[in-house]
Formats: sequence, structure tokens, C-alpha cells
Amino acid sequence: MANKEAIVVPFLDLKTQYRTIAPEVEPAVTRILAEGAYILGKEVEAFEKEFAAFLGAGHAIAVSSGLDALRIALQALGIGPGDEVITAANTFIATALSITGVGARPVLVDPDDATANIESSTISRAITPRTKAIMPVHLYGLPADMEPILALAKQHGLPVIEDACQAHGANMNGRRAGTFGEIGCFSFYPGKNLGAAGDGGMVVTNRPDLAEKLRRLRNYGQERKYYHVDLGGNHRLDEIQAAILRIKLRRLDGWNQARQGHARAYTQELSSMPLVLPRIPEGRTHIFHLYPVRTPRRDALQAHLTSRGIGTLIHYPIPIHLQPAYKHLQIAEGALPVAERMGRELLSLPMFPELTAAQIEEVVAVVRSFFA
Repeated sequence: MANKEAIVVPFLDLKTQYRTIAPEVEPAVTRILAEGAYILGKEVEAFEKEFAAFLGAGHAIAVSSGLDALRIALQALGIGPGDEVITAANTFIATALSITGVGARPVLVDPDDATANIESSTISRAITPRTKAIMPVHLYGLPADMEPILALAKQHGLPVIEDACQAHGANMNGRRAGTFGEIGCFSFYPGKNLGAAGDGGMVVTNRPDLAEKLRRLRNYGQERKYYHVDLGGNHRLDEIQAAILRIKLRRLDGWNQARQGHARAYTQELSSMPLVLPRIPEGRTHIFHLYPVRTPRRDALQAHLTSRGIGTLIHYPIPIHLQPAYKHLQIAEGALPVAERMGRELLSLPMFPELTAAQIEEVVAVVRSFFA
């Protein structure tokens, strides 16, 4: 009998998703091109209102990327040279770059081994007289444990900036990620749960004073045309991206539910394997931007999956403190052991809403064959 033909499973498939929304996207883009209004128009304004309503936030300010969102959040809070901001060692480098970008120093802490998020206990030990903010990251789509972090921040009089760039729609005790601190920041990089057709980002806040300043900072520091009150920059989201994101936002909860279903299938089928699987603490909703598994045999497992047509990625192989760009922090190898171990052991399996049952079965079968 002939062998069953192997199923190729990409890590991410944006083409299939696009085909489902093309009948709405293409007329919207054509309309904007015909109207000739491309910057800070009605699409951006509508998207800001809709995204704020989706989160339950008071204000949303659309910007050009997740990094820019984080950076102007720090600027709006007056953080700069000589200041320290506490964040995670195991996140994407953009989190740290935003801190460095305003002249402050990132203070990197080790994540919790079970959730990969930083927690109040480790943050507490990193606070110094120079600490000016705490920047927790809702990594892989799982919210950090915000209540103890907020209590600690209040105790020390520190603002909290949430890096929610991987957590669009995740929630904790019914409240959406990005709405707990003074400011929440999102990325619309194409591979995110809510992704643009290019770069984009959003800053959200419940404070009208911060919203006003953030709007100025994203647009050259202007209070009104040619009247500049802040040292701002060009951090604007364009109309075409806003129109596409509006169409996608209406589907985001459904797409997140599909991801959660895929994650349940992975967890059920892989629980007997010698892998550490994602853990969801009680009261938190994981939206599975990524589905990372852990094994000391990560590199061999990845090579095996690749050889069988299964796409995977490593998030993130080198923790921030070991990156050449951050050698000036002088944090020695071994100082943040959990982040370093995750860099060696984590492997992200295919995860996108349109994954089919047959594709998930193929991924599971190939993982099992590796450990057989």
C-alpha cells in the first residue's frame, strides 16, 4: 500500500486569511486611493474608536509600530536619561529598544518558569531609586499576573506600561490586556493576532491628559498645525492600514477562539510527550499568539519537523542581556537562568486561525515520531 502523502504545514499562513477578507479589503483600499486622503483621516479615527471599545479603554491612539507605541508611552510619562524601567529579559528586543530609545536603562528580570511572564516578586527585587516605570510583557498571548504588579507599582509610586503587543484580546478576570496600567501598547505587525498589511501599532490609556500628549507625540509634537509643544516624531498609522485593521478587528474574537481550539488540540495530543506545554493560570484567557513547547532537544526536534515539512520558529533564541547590542548592561551569562533556558528550549509550533484538523494531526504525528 502506498504511503500517505505528507501534509506540509506552514508556521503561519497569511494568504489563506487574506482570501477570506479580500472582498471587503480590496474595495476599502480602492476607495481610500480614490479619495486621496492617506494620513490621519476618518479611517484612523474610526479604528481608534473601535479598538478602544473592543478593549474597554478610554482612548486609543494609532501609531506606526509596536516599538513606536512603547517609545512614545515612555516619552508621555517623562521617562528619559538616568531613569530605569523594569521589563522582561525573554521578550522580543523591541521592548528594551523602546527604553533605550528614550535614553533610559532597561532593567531586565527573569520570567516565571511556568508562564514565561515576569512577576511581582522578581520585579520587586529590581526596584531602585532610579526606577521610573514597570513594563510587563503579556508574552505569547498570556496576560501577566497584573494585580500584584499593580499593587507593587502603587506602593512605589510607579506607572505601569503594558507591552500587550502579543495579546490582542487576551484577558484576566474579564478585563482585556492593555487596560490595567497607565498605558497599554499593541503591535499590528502582520503575523500578530490582529495584523496589518505592513507595520502598525496602538497606544491605549484611560487618562485624557496622557491621550492628548500621545496624540501630539505621534505627530511631530503638534498641538495644532505648525505649533509644536513637544519633541515628537512621525509615528502615525496610515489610512489604508487602518481600513484593513477595522475589517480584521470585527473577526478578532472569532480568530482568537479558533487559536484556542487549536491549542486545546495540541495540548490534548501532546500531553503524554516529554515536552513542557503552555500553562494557563486560573482567571486568565490565553489567545495563543504563539504555541511554544519546551524540550532540551529543541534543535533536533526543529530539524525533524523541518525535514517533514512542518514550519516552526524559535521565540527567542538569545535573551536580551546576551545580545551584542546590550553588552553595555554588563549582565553575565548565567545571571538570568530561566530566560536563558527558555532561549535554548522553546520551539513555537504552527499557530494561525485557519489551521485545519488535518494539519494539526500532521504536526502531532511528526512530534510523536521524533520521541518514539
